[in-house]
Amino acid sequence: MTEIANELSFDDIFIGQKESFSKKITESMVDEFSNFSGDLNPLHMNDEYAVSSTYGKRIVHGMLLASFFSQLIGMKLPGKNALYFSQTLNFRSPCYIDDKIQVIGKVTEKSSSTRIISISTSILNESGTCLIDGVAKVIVR
Repeated sequence: MTEIANELSFDDIFIGQKESFSKKITESMVDEFSNFSGDLNPLHMNDEYAVSSTYGKRIVHGMLLASFFSQLIGMKLPGKNALYFSQTLNFRSPCYIDDKIQVIGKVTEKSSSTRIISISTSILNESGTCLIDGVAKVIVR
């Protein structure tokens, strides 16, 4: 990856500021995440099992999707000066292999005394359905 991280300072950041990027979720991403996380649940890994589930096919690990919030914070908003403090996660809808997702962050609060910003985080699929949302708290160094 050759992307260069943004270097936003605390003073550069404003309420309502927004960043986003898109990704296509591939089967190899799911396989690699399963290998390093140790989560081999058949709902994620076994086509035959997943077909008989309420989802009808394999679903992507929610934590794989949530890991893209790290890219959002560490590379985009605020980027290089970020220190993740906390993240809430609400898993709203399933994601499937080959889905195209959009990862979105929007600054909602800023505290000068703590230098912590709150960022509304969400991941949407191509049809605009929210897959995950939450709030990130980030210290801006």
